[in-house]
Amino acid sequence: MSDVMIGPPPERIASRRQFLKRAIAGGGGACALGPMASEALAQPAPGIRAFDHVAIPIQNVEAMVSFYRGLGLKVNQNGQRISVHFGDQKINFHTPATWQRESFTLRAPAAKPPCGDWCWVWDGSPASLTAMLDRAGAKIIEGPAPRDGGRGGGTVGQSVYVRDPDGNLLEFIIYS
Repeated sequence: MSDVMIGPPPERIASRRQFLKRAIAGGGGACALGPMASEALAQPAPGIRAFDHVAIPIQNVEAMVSFYRGLGLKVNQNGQRISVHFGDQKINFHTPATWQRESFTLRAPAAKPPCGDWCWVWDGSPASLTAMLDRAGAKIIEGPAPRDGGRGGGTVGQSVYVRDPDGNLLEFIIYS
């Protein structure tokens, strides 16, 4: 006796089941558009999702590492590779031995310390922010002052500004 299959192949049945599940979960409206439209509606479009890291050249290696540790950031050092980590992001520090090397071309060609200007969201009170900055030896040069932040396309927060040992501008914003 030969193996004769009656009905559609199993992969087609599974495909129909997946389509029906998606159509029912989506309220049935996708049925009129067909299975391809249903899949397109169920999956987010590809694109930029988040900020991963930035890199800056630094001049004062020991002072910068000490300062960022004082801010409470995790510092990874492996030879000339140094990075500071916060949440799911990091800042790579390109040491002078790295950024001054002519063969090191994966950087902005005119970048020299200080060239950083970034903002962190502070998840605490203004008093706890001031205390942390004092412990790190950072002098507030401006603020607190209202500033448009990145949340929700321009949510206003209260910001203070300091400089790190290389002179990069650091903003700390507190949202209400």
